[in-house]
Amino acid sequence: MVSRMTLRPVLTALALVLGALFAPGIGVLGSGATEAHAVTKLTHAQATSRFSSSGITWSSSGGCSNRNNATCTSFDQLNLATAQGAQTLKSATGCALNITGGTETGHASGTYSHWNGYKLDYGKSTCLTNYIHSAFSYIGLRGDGAPQYQSGSGNIYADEGNHWDVLYYNCGGC
Repeated sequence: MVSRMTLRPVLTALALVLGALFAPGIGVLGSGATEAHAVTKLTHAQATSRFSSSGITWSSSGGCSNRNNATCTSFDQLNLATAQGAQTLKSATGCALNITGGTETGHASGTYSHWNGYKLDYGKSTCLTNYIHSAFSYIGLRGDGAPQYQSGSGNIYADEGNHWDVLYYNCGGC
């Protein structure tokens, strides 16, 4: 006969294994074992509508929005949470925000990349820089030497010299 002392660790281990197998986006039975998690994607028009309504501007060196042109600033396939994160940042800071990089080609690759809709670049301003330095925690240098700051919600703000490169894991408390 199996005692309770022996059965409890076995049941705990079983629960952990089953939880991993059936968790969304994880395990063999998940809905996309290779994806970080399911996200809602926006069109360029949907994103620009959100930004306009919040007083956020955007610009591109090429004056265009073609996702496949590195001189453009595109928001095609931007994650909804990323757009909401920009809106949250604008609301929290009261600073003028100008987006200079979106989902267009030409940025570093990776799961949490510009191309995959997780990042936006903002033009530098004293207002924005002061807010980031005072409201967020310095977490060290990125591999390329960029100083990084983390918001309370976990989003990462990297100072790339002439702009802020922001990784949105979530909407920042929207």
